[in-house]
Amino acid sequence: MPASKIVSNMFKAFHKMLYSKRLSILTGLLLLPFNGYASGENQQIVDQLVKQAVDNSLWKKSEWLNLLHYNPKGNGYLSQVDDENFFYAEHGKESPQEELTATLKQLFKYAENPNQQTQCRYIARSEWLINQLDIKKSLLPLVNCEEYLEWYEQAGADSITLVFPAYHLNSPSSMFGHTLLRLDKSEISNSEWISFAVNFGADTSSDDASLMYAYRGLAGGYPGLFITEPYFKKIQEYNRIEHRDIWEYRLNLTALETDRLIKHLWELKTINFDYYFFDENCSYRLLELIEVARPGLELTDEFILTAIPVDTVRSIEKAQLIESVKYRPAQVTEIQFLLNELPEDQQDIVLQLSKDFSISTKPEFNLLSPAQQKKIVSISYKYLRYQNAQKSRNPAIVKLSYQLLNLLNSYPAEINIDSSIPPPIFPEQGHKSKRFSMGFGESQDKQYMDIGFKMSFHDLEDNKNGFLQGAQINLGSINLRVKENESLKLERLVLVDIFSLTPRNNFFEPMSWMINTGFERQLTDNQDQLVYQLTGGGLVVVGNI
Repeated sequence: MPASKIVSNMFKAFHKMLYSKRLSILTGLLLLPFNGYASGENQQIVDQLVKQAVDNSLWKKSEWLNLLHYNPKGNGYLSQVDDENFFYAEHGKESPQEELTATLKQLFKYAENPNQQTQCRYIARSEWLINQLDIKKSLLPLVNCEEYLEWYEQAGADSITLVFPAYHLNSPSSMFGHTLLRLDKSEISNSEWISFAVNFGADTSSDDASLMYAYRGLAGGYPGLFITEPYFKKIQEYNRIEHRDIWEYRLNLTALETDRLIKHLWELKTINFDYYFFDENCSYRLLELIEVARPGLELTDEFILTAIPVDTVRSIEKAQLIESVKYRPAQVTEIQFLLNELPEDQQDIVLQLSKDFSISTKPEFNLLSPAQQKKIVSISYKYLRYQNAQKSRNPAIVKLSYQLLNLLNSYPAEINIDSSIPPPIFPEQGHKSKRFSMGFGESQDKQYMDIGFKMSFHDLEDNKNGFLQGAQINLGSINLRVKENESLKLERLVLVDIFSLTPRNNFFEPMSWMINTGFERQLTDNQDQLVYQLTGGGLVVVGNI
């Protein structure tokens, strides 16, 4: 081989090696910012950003305090999050400044699992810091938040609806009602059937008895978690199983505010809060989410002693957050309304037809007009479905349902039997839940003054508008009395006072019941003595209340 050729090949090989080395070096330089801030230059950038954040007191801004759920405590702050995994700083629960600094440093650290990198794990607080400090994305680790993106694909929405399932006396956790959020997609009509519900609740044990549940719920003995699940399951649970009317309040949050709420919800997906039945409950936590969505709102400030669901609905109304309201009556509410529109003899036919399809061949049915027949068949079908909603599959019931449905479809479509159920008084328009009272009287020739406070929330003699008819629910009512020449004494302390009066008829046979327990003074041997009392029982109420 000619010498010139050998030299040329050697030059090419050297050039190739040099080029590869340069490319490797260049690639390393490009990737250097993505491998943590080990370099002095990157450490300097982080230090400058930390100084800028401290100089601007970013940790005092309401957006940061809301994202970390800090509340003022004395001269400092305390986060209501009770999960150490939520904080980077050792004292992050008590120090917003330390947590901000630690989070800022974590932004520049590389994680082997991209989904655990700060930009993916705490996406809302990361974006806020990046925007506040104008951090260039090229300086941060390059990440692909696969888990978040997969979750967002399902839960992502552009509007929020606050949902209020009404009172349910037969469930201790729901006797005051409940609130949850629904994530809606406006481009899909009737999207509530595929929307996701955001629910905050206590992580209870099925082994807990009612008394243990009540104690732990009041004392913060349960962890509270945010859970997302399909909304149609909540409709089934509330509307059809627990027979609760549902009120849906569409909020006027913008798409950007909605997106901010959803990103923060991702941050809380596996995070524990202590759950308290009266204050730090489902309603309180949802208000915190809305405060994150729209900085500047102070929805939770007024809830010091209690956060009863209907009061939190009032708070969003007061803040002018409600865009529209939809009433979704329970299955039992709808059936009872339709029955009330029928004369008594036709109600009897409904009851008989829901048990025996041969009634459709009887003269008393066939002499009715087609519209009357169609309406009776429709109610019979709904009532049959209602009766068997929670029962195991029964071939006879399945056959009867099929026969009724076929008969219903045989009537001309132009025969309109739809009846719109007028919504009752909106829950938030009812009376307030707390009451302070003062009274004067005379006992045993001594004048006295009574001071009373009722924490929650409705008596049978109160105005029933907006409340469950026939229901009395009171917890934590106290009366103090001072007589002339005597000191102030406890006159009465009602711990629990529940009275459920529900009328029975041929279609529905609920049980009415009551329980009352607490302390009260009784006159014994001419002396007022404070005694404990417990009363309870069940009864049958026939007719209207």
